[in-house]
Amino acid sequence: MKRYIGVWVDHRKAYVVRLLRPDQEYEKGLEKETIKQITSDIDRRTRLSGGSRTGKTPWGPQEVAVDSKIEDRQKHRLKNYYDKIIEKLKDADKILIMGPGEAKHELRKQIDKTMNNLKGRIVDLETRDKMTERQIAAHVRLVLDPRKK
Repeated sequence: MKRYIGVWVDHRKAYVVRLLRPDQEYEKGLEKETIKQITSDIDRRTRLSGGSRTGKTPWGPQEVAVDSKIEDRQKHRLKNYYDKIIEKLKDADKILIMGPGEAKHELRKQIDKTMNNLKGRIVDLETRDKMTERQIAAHVRLVLDPRKK
């Protein structure tokens, strides 16, 4: 049985749409796809403590927050988020990745790094603005469903 999966992804959440029975005719009353939402634990703005003066002198030494710590945390959280998404794609025969920003390209890079067997299964990378779950599912069916062509 063929497994076709579409992903709409940004840095906040992802929708993974798995087409059910794409190589068979749909029967009335049966679902055509399953949709899973994956949320990231990435903060929009992370603030570390620091940047305050020591003592009461206005020109005294200042403690500085390290930006690299913030960036490292964000990178680590993004990697974990993309790994959760990739876990849902492992058994896919065809994959469509779409989304509004850079996240789709970052996901593809993570797939290339970690899952060599999925590289050739990515059909397309599309720029798509914010969509509802139904719009995402309909677009995945339109692009990946062999009966639509």
